[in-house]
Amino acid sequence: MKKLPVFTLGIEEEYQIIDPETRDLRSHLSKIVDGAKILLNEQVKAEMHQSVVEVGTNICKNVKEAECEIKFLRTKIVELAEKQGLIVGGAGTHPFSKWQDQPITDDPRYHNIINELQDAARSNLIFGMHCHVGIENREVGLKLINQACYFLPHIFALSTNSPFWEGRQTGYKSYRTKVFDKFPRTGLPEYFDSVASYDNFLNTLVKTNCIDNPKKIWWDLRLHPFYDTIEFRICDMALTVEETMCIVSIIQAIVAKLYRINTQNLKFSSYRLALIKENKFRAARYGIEGNLIDFGLQKEVETKLLIIELLDFIDDVVDELGSREHVNYAREILKNGTGADKQLVVFEKTKDLKKVVDFITTEFTKGL
Repeated sequence: MKKLPVFTLGIEEEYQIIDPETRDLRSHLSKIVDGAKILLNEQVKAEMHQSVVEVGTNICKNVKEAECEIKFLRTKIVELAEKQGLIVGGAGTHPFSKWQDQPITDDPRYHNIINELQDAARSNLIFGMHCHVGIENREVGLKLINQACYFLPHIFALSTNSPFWEGRQTGYKSYRTKVFDKFPRTGLPEYFDSVASYDNFLNTLVKTNCIDNPKKIWWDLRLHPFYDTIEFRICDMALTVEETMCIVSIIQAIVAKLYRINTQNLKFSSYRLALIKENKFRAARYGIEGNLIDFGLQKEVETKLLIIELLDFIDDVVDELGSREHVNYAREILKNGTGADKQLVVFEKTKDLKKVVDFITTEFTKGL
């Protein structure tokens, strides 16, 4: 069998900066970002809200390199936060912090977004994990996006880690996505039959002043406008490095498997966006504890069983990618619950959202 190309990885994580006494989100007044830039150059940046720090790995040749970088970045941000008397956590939303209390970063880019989107932007106090997978060219990338879209709810269900919003138990395993839905050009990606068609769509939006640059396409999966990557943006920020690397490894393996199928002239079924949206809602609402639709069988199937089927689907590429250990960790998530499930267990035991924050911040440093 023909050897796979190198599917490079880049990971972005968005961290919560937290006051250790109140357990509320806290502005770091750019001190963490400024300090990190001295150590990490462009690998760290401020986000719209001053209580958020975003980090990004360098281009990594494999999962092992990516894991080392994420561990390093988490460690450095924790150290810089400690110098400011602050702590760091990883989850898709903060359990009780109110967006109205969080100052906006003083940057023209964010001022422009606020000016356009108003409270939809101000209330966007959410935290995600994005994964870039390197591709040969944009034509290949677009074909892979059209096919990988089917698996987005499966990946999303494993990543769910935002059951609380502004002090309320929302009933969702990922409320982060419901907050982000208020933005335009979000959600599942549109189907395009060619890069020319895709570029025409982007050019139309720019020409008509809908966007000033293609990065303002905020879909769950997108062809990156400036790099030869496809970017998976659907996941909640993970509690632990192990969970991040498990999900990243599954994403990389899906891309690799679909690439192999295409090079063998085999066909992978595609389904209507409206059907995949049904599965995305179920993943947001129930995480791994509900059912997804098996479109081939046209019936509901336990989400956990469909994720095991996904692991079987990618099984023949994970050894070549060097990611079997990380991919297998998905079975631990299926057994012990996602970040959302674990947060809810802590809350059920303590009835105290501050204890949930303590759990989030403790898990963040696990394995570092």
